[in-house]
Amino acid sequence: MRIAAALAGLLVAFASGIAGSESAAAQGDKPEMPKLRFAVGGKAGIFYLPLTATERLGYFKDAGLDMEIIDLASGARALQAVVGGSAEMATGTFDHTVQMQGKGQPVIAVLQYGRFPGLVLATIASKNINYSSARDLKGLKIGVTSPGSATHFMVAYMMVRSGLTATDASFIGTGTTSTAVAGARRGEIDAIVSSDPMLSLMQADGLVKIVADGRTAEGTLAIYGGPYPGGIVYASPSFIEKNPKTVQAVVNAFTRALVWLQKSSPEEIVKLMPPDYSMGNPAIYTAAITASKAMFTPDGRFVAGGAETAHRVLQVFDPSVAAAKIDLAATATNRFLDAANAAKK
Repeated sequence: MRIAAALAGLLVAFASGIAGSESAAAQGDKPEMPKLRFAVGGKAGIFYLPLTATERLGYFKDAGLDMEIIDLASGARALQAVVGGSAEMATGTFDHTVQMQGKGQPVIAVLQYGRFPGLVLATIASKNINYSSARDLKGLKIGVTSPGSATHFMVAYMMVRSGLTATDASFIGTGTTSTAVAGARRGEIDAIVSSDPMLSLMQADGLVKIVADGRTAEGTLAIYGGPYPGGIVYASPSFIEKNPKTVQAVVNAFTRALVWLQKSSPEEIVKLMPPDYSMGNPAIYTAAITASKAMFTPDGRFVAGGAETAHRVLQVFDPSVAAAKIDLAATATNRFLDAANAAKK
């Protein structure tokens, strides 16, 4: 009996030790900054759909994060929030990592959720513009989410590629939501660079004619001359260094959502999104997701050759990039993706 009691005691102690170790491991994996300010420029846009999916599926909470998502007018504003310190992390375009390194204020991509930019250039139908190439944009008023944003970069590069300069047109900030539709409807602009669902809504209403489509591999190649990365999650190098477990938690949550998006139908995705995202027209919103779904990566991996294309594009019209020695290897890190994928095996 004494031997049995001793063995029972050892088993209890052993089990307690295991539980203690697991608890310690769990404690060790906790984010350093569970309350995280995360910036986005136009959250309702399909470009940012993986962020909303991650949030509404509860994956941020599962990863130990209490996210404060700050929705701003554009990706450029979200970038300013990270650089200025009013947000710790953000989602935006890969362009920012190259551009900000050139300005000596680097940010690093930790995940790429968009394999294509998802941006579309369209002329305003009521203006009856005879468009055959980007040269026909000369002298036009072009709506972009905000000057300095990815929408601005895209159309400026198209113009330069066609022999114009980036100043041969006027760029007007129209935002990312209903303000863009209103600008097109009132004829305040001659053309617009937008993304879904606003683009599909304007097209369904007969407001625009698409002339360049960055929602597909073929369209992206025609616009940029190579693979061009779309949406990323990024942070400053100092934040990543000080808070690696927080960054890992964000990447883990996003990669789970990307898997869910790959296996889900557009109708299932629509049901997950907030009702107001469909702008009162679920059919058009479903069509917009159908048109854009292919642009999301299945695992958050960076698209080969994308950084080189982005650098080449930005060199053309961004003096800070053209004058700087850009280390493309420092624009992104696979460290957290590798860990996230290893944990799934």
